[in-house]
Amino acid sequence: MQQISSVNNATVKKLAKLKQKKYRDEENSYLIEGFHLFDEAIKAGKKYQYLLGTEEALDKAESDYDVDLSGKNVILINKAIARHLSSTKNSQEIFMVLKIDQPKEFPFNYGKWVLLDNLADPGNVGTIIRTADAAGFDGVVLSPESADLYNPKTQRAMQGSQFHIDLIKRDLADVITDFQDVAIPVYASMLDKKAKQLQDFAKVPQLALIIGNEAHGVSSTIASLCDEKLYIPIKGKAESLNAAVAAGIMIYHFA
Repeated sequence: MQQISSVNNATVKKLAKLKQKKYRDEENSYLIEGFHLFDEAIKAGKKYQYLLGTEEALDKAESDYDVDLSGKNVILINKAIARHLSSTKNSQEIFMVLKIDQPKEFPFNYGKWVLLDNLADPGNVGTIIRTADAAGFDGVVLSPESADLYNPKTQRAMQGSQFHIDLIKRDLADVITDFQDVAIPVYASMLDKKAKQLQDFAKVPQLALIIGNEAHGVSSTIASLCDEKLYIPIKGKAESLNAAVAAGIMIYHFA
């Protein structure tokens, strides 16, 4: 086990930068924080590049999670470093650095999927992924301009669901073609009363469900490629639903 006591340590500086997308992309790594995500990563068999924690946190990792602390990639840190690395107000002082593992090729030929068309809010992205996981969907595809999957806010909203289902960043037009080539229907959620109402759709064994950007909805280009457009009726005076709430309603309609 290594021990680091200064926030000015080169390794600490390098890992702190992983809170920014630019450096996550450069290093092909990301930082997770807290015992819940730590536990989910361990259960999923993830190999960590670094495990960092205060003495109390590492003792808990060893006693409660049976983690071997003898490796060189385990680092004992102090509370000042924990605060420096943390993205939360009340850190549990345990951190893990994982490799970003995006598949270069993926066969979109089965199951139920959610496609995110340029969703901007990391909390919405994480919540939708968690909901898709809870409903038994097989995966979520994020367009290149959607909020970063490895953003700390996205990580907290997912609550470990990133370790349970397939999460892939791809151009949605290509993915829609892949689904349609194997007869998987693609439905776009639209804020358009001319679209078919959600209750008019029966459950199907496989589908791809597109959720659009919070401000602009599903783009016209992507909508034009879909097999059907659906609409959640608004019964009150609210103009629209939050993207994650709308996604949850639709996901469970088809679950």
